[in-house]
Amino acid sequence: MNANTAESYNALTSKIIAAGIEVHRRLGAGLLESAYEACLVYELRKRGLKALSQVGLPVIYDEVKLDVGYRIDILVEDSVIIELKAVEKVIALHEAQLISYLKLSGKKVGLLLNFNVTRLKDGITRLAN
Repeated sequence: MNANTAESYNALTSKIIAAGIEVHRRLGAGLLESAYEACLVYELRKRGLKALSQVGLPVIYDEVKLDVGYRIDILVEDSVIIELKAVEKVIALHEAQLISYLKLSGKKVGLLLNFNVTRLKDGITRLAN
């Protein structure tokens, strides 16, 4: 993927969202985040995308790399961060978490997917750094 164009990000996020909708269609709401994560990684890989789960995200402070336990739920094509939730309501803190992950990683685009909704399209937030 040419990560420098809006079109390439749009195409990739569209593929990710389609995979998420398929997982949600088959599983529905009410499961743990970890179940959605495993199934979404599987679905993304089945569609030919490089998807890594639980990617370590260090904090760089005073030019020192500190492993403080942050993990990206899913990283797709080394470009898009997916933060998964299975909550009643997405709050500003969830969005702030994804924005922080984008800043720490230097990635440009992230998707916040909340699977605890009737229709997944109502649980999608796309954020850019």
